[in-house]
Amino acid sequence: MLNFVKILSTRIVSKQRLIKFLRYGKNDVQESVESSPFGIDSNAQKDMLAIYAPTGEKGKTVIIGFINKQQLADIGETRFFSEKSDGSLSTYIWLKNDETIEIGGDTDFMVRYSELESAFNELRDDFNNLVTKFNTHVHPSPAGGSTGPTPTGGTPSTADITGAKINEIKTI
Repeated sequence: MLNFVKILSTRIVSKQRLIKFLRYGKNDVQESVESSPFGIDSNAQKDMLAIYAPTGEKGKTVIIGFINKQQLADIGETRFFSEKSDGSLSTYIWLKNDETIEIGGDTDFMVRYSELESAFNELRDDFNNLVTKFNTHVHPSPAGGSTGPTPTGGTPSTADITGAKINEIKTI
């Protein structure tokens, strides 16, 4: 028999989350192990509603899910999120059905670092070639000969974007 219960607290014992909850009344406090999908570790806030059920083992129960009040995912989508202690949204990762992924928002874009670095290095090298040509060019002198190289030359760029690379996050 499935029941709705109100979460009171959680704790980890031997790498397993135990959830303390209020079952039928203010004096009926129980504790059960939490069941969750493989590879997902999340910890419900106090006062969330959960679904509680007995198992096939006498006296053993399990929390099998929570009533989610932050549902936004459309058909075919998956959304992971965290909440602040007051229950408001903290951040999220949203795998959308239009083949996009939102990480914390949708107002800016991530970049492919390798392509950005290649284009940046080409631009820097083109600039440095122009600086070299400018620094070494000469003008003919009205009196004959040339005026010599530019007295105040430009400075080549040593710009480098490798510090912007995040090695721990990969993309396609």
